[in-house]
Amino acid sequence: MPTHTYMSHFFLSACSTSGFLYELIAFCIAIPCIMSCTYRTKLRSMYRLVESPAPDWVTHVFCEWCALCQEYRELQRRGLDPSIGWQGNVARGQQHVNMMPPVRQNMMA
Repeated sequence: MPTHTYMSHFFLSACSTSGFLYELIAFCIAIPCIMSCTYRTKLRSMYRLVESPAPDWVTHVFCEWCALCQEYRELQRRGLDPSIGWQGNVARGQQHVNMMPPVRQNMMA
């Protein structure tokens, strides 16, 4: 597979794009937990999760990879797929079609 085709497929994935941006921020400011702990706080408030056993920033500063794995598992447990991104999960949720039963139902003889 040519390199340019591989790279275009790589950046089509929301997960890989987010991972690339995360690594870029980590390289530039050397403290990626600044960005990631804000998402943990949003996730906690969205699902009303308790901030325990430590505050979000402590969890991300001292064990960044563990915190990211916890958040990934929490989203999966709630039926979301973090690898397809927010827009992908919204689109997937809109694919469910509700069917109405027929208005008039009769037994056929």
